[in-house]
Amino acid sequence: MKSEIGSPAQQTIRALKAKLAAAQARVDELQAWAETDILLNIYNRRGFERELARSIAYIKRYGATGALIVLDVDRLKPINDTFGHAAGDAVLKGVAAVLMRHVRSSDIVGRLGGDEFGLLLWNLTDDSALAKARALEDAIDQLTFVFKGHAVSAGASAGVASLGPMDEAITILEQADRAMYERKKLRRSSKPAQVRR
Repeated sequence: MKSEIGSPAQQTIRALKAKLAAAQARVDELQAWAETDILLNIYNRRGFERELARSIAYIKRYGATGALIVLDVDRLKPINDTFGHAAGDAVLKGVAAVLMRHVRSSDIVGRLGGDEFGLLLWNLTDDSALAKARALEDAIDQLTFVFKGHAVSAGASAGVASLGPMDEAITILEQADRAMYERKKLRRSSKPAQVRR
């Protein structure tokens, strides 16, 4: 009669399978951390670019529509220089919270680096994507932070690019980035830095 525990070989196989499952879980966890911005708990550039490439492949296959918004936080460097990097981190967290509140669960938000964010939005026309970008700018413009007794607002500039089936992730990121810098120039000429006592 066979033992319920199994032969030594079966026990070894079970133990090895358990170790393999634990190792795979650890690999998955490390992969997630490798693609996550630790400060903001959203995708980092690597994770966002992976999701963007997947999205373009999906658009190519199924004919869906989407838009990419690249958003840059205005005046973050003066805030860092005046109040320290903890203040800059607080601004970035506030901006990330606004972005997460203003997107759908199917949309993707990531930090592309420094003070730059990317948003991947599904099923928007060009006009709707532009309106969303302006609404995000307005919402971030409304944020006020108090550092060392000073009320500070940063603001943001957003550039938009439509996603198409023939796009490449790097090309569409560059296109949205250029649009963002054009928008930033316009906003700089119309809005001075806002630090109030």
